[in-house]
Amino acid sequence: MVRAIVGANWGDEGKGKITDMFASQADIVIRFQGGANAGHTIINDYGKFALHQLPSGVCSQNTMNIIGNGVALDIPKLIKEINSVTEKGVPQPKIMVSERTQIMMPYHVLLDTYEEERLAERQFGSTKSGIAPFYSDKYAKIGFQICELFDEEYLKEKLTNVLEVKNLLLEHIYHKPLISVDETFNTLMEYRDMIKPYVGNTAKYIREAIKDNKNILLEGQLGSLKDPDFGIYPMVTSSSTLAGYGAVGAGIPAYEIKDIVAVTKAYSSAVGAGEFVSEIFGEEADEMRKRGGDAGEFGATTGRPRRMGWFDCVASRYGCQAQGATQVVLTAIDCLSYLDEIPVCVGYEIDGKVTKEFPVTPLLKKAKPVLTTLKGWKTDIRGIKEFDKLPSEAQNYVLFIEKELGIPVTMVSNGPKREEIIFRG
Repeated sequence: MVRAIVGANWGDEGKGKITDMFASQADIVIRFQGGANAGHTIINDYGKFALHQLPSGVCSQNTMNIIGNGVALDIPKLIKEINSVTEKGVPQPKIMVSERTQIMMPYHVLLDTYEEERLAERQFGSTKSGIAPFYSDKYAKIGFQICELFDEEYLKEKLTNVLEVKNLLLEHIYHKPLISVDETFNTLMEYRDMIKPYVGNTAKYIREAIKDNKNILLEGQLGSLKDPDFGIYPMVTSSSTLAGYGAVGAGIPAYEIKDIVAVTKAYSSAVGAGEFVSEIFGEEADEMRKRGGDAGEFGATTGRPRRMGWFDCVASRYGCQAQGATQVVLTAIDCLSYLDEIPVCVGYEIDGKVTKEFPVTPLLKKAKPVLTTLKGWKTDIRGIKEFDKLPSEAQNYVLFIEKELGIPVTMVSNGPKREEIIFRG
C-alpha cells in the first residue's frame, strides 16, 4: 500500500515524528519534492535529528530511503547529512537517489541570495537555499539531472551555454562576480563522485515494490498553504506540497496512493512571509513559542523564530481538502496545557462578511479572524495513551477541531517522543 504524509498548513506541523513512526513500519520511504529548505525533527532511541533531505526512514535498518525525481537535491548537504546521522550511531542507511533527480547548482544559492537582496523589503522570506532558482531552471529546461553528470562532453557544452545567460544576470542585474565554467564543471565532477554510490532507476524499483505489495510511504515537505497553486501565492515554495504530486515526484501511478495522512498542529505556526490570519504577537506569541515543541518553535532548517497563532479551522479544513486527506493527525496538543482559555479561528471576516471558505490571496489580505473560545485544561497531559483519559476539556478541543475539519482525527500527539501519541481507532 502507498500512504502519503503531508502538512495541512504552512509546514511546521510536526510531521517529522509522525513520519518517523510510520517509517518504522514501511519498506520504502520516499521524499518526492522540495529540497534542503525545510526540515523534519525526529526523536528516537538514537537521539534527536533534524532531517532536511534524507527521508525519515533512515533510522530503520530494513527501510529503503528514496530521493525521488521531484526533489531539489543539494548533493554536498545530503552527504553531510548522511555522515551526521551515522556519527550518532545510526547504522549506514539504505539510500537510493533517482537518476532523474535534478541537482542544486552552486549558483542557485547565490542567485537566491542576490534576488532577496535586490527585493529588499519586498522579499519572499526565502531560506536562501536556492529553491526558487532551482525550480525556475528546471521548468525553463536548463536544469541538470544527475544522469547528465556521467556524460562529461555533453555536460561541459550544456554548462557553457547555461552560464552564458547566468553571467549576464550577474553582471547587469545583480552586479556580482561572474561564474567560471571550468570551476563549476570541476565542482560537478566532485558532486558526481559523491552521489554515484546511491544513484539508480528508482521508478523501476518502486514499480516492482508495488507489485510485491510493499508498504510505501511518501513524505511531503512543508504544507498545503505553501503549494504554488493552492497556497498563499506568491509567498509559497516552488514545488507542489500536495500528496497528488507524490505520483509525479516519486514515479507512482496516482491511483496507487490509498491513504493520505494530513498533519496539523493544535495551534498554528509558520516560518517566512505571507498571510497568516490567526497570527498572534508580542508576549502572547513569545509564551506560545517558548512552550511549543521539545525545543520551542524555531525552524528546523533556518533556526528562525516561527510566527505563532491560534488554530485556524478555515485554513486547516482547506489544507486537508487540498491534500485529499483520508485522516488527520493533531500534534502538539500538550503545548496548550498552560492556557485557561484557548481561542480558535472559525471564520474570516472579509469586507464585513463572514466566510468559512479559504479565499484567494487578494481577499486573504483583508481577512480578520472570527474567534471562538474553548476552555483550557490547565494540567500536564504529556504521555497519556488513551483518549478518554484526557481531561474532558482536551477531549472537547480535539472533537471541536474534528467537527470543523470534517475528517476523522485518528491520532493525537501529546509529546515529542514517538511513543507519546494517542490512537483513536
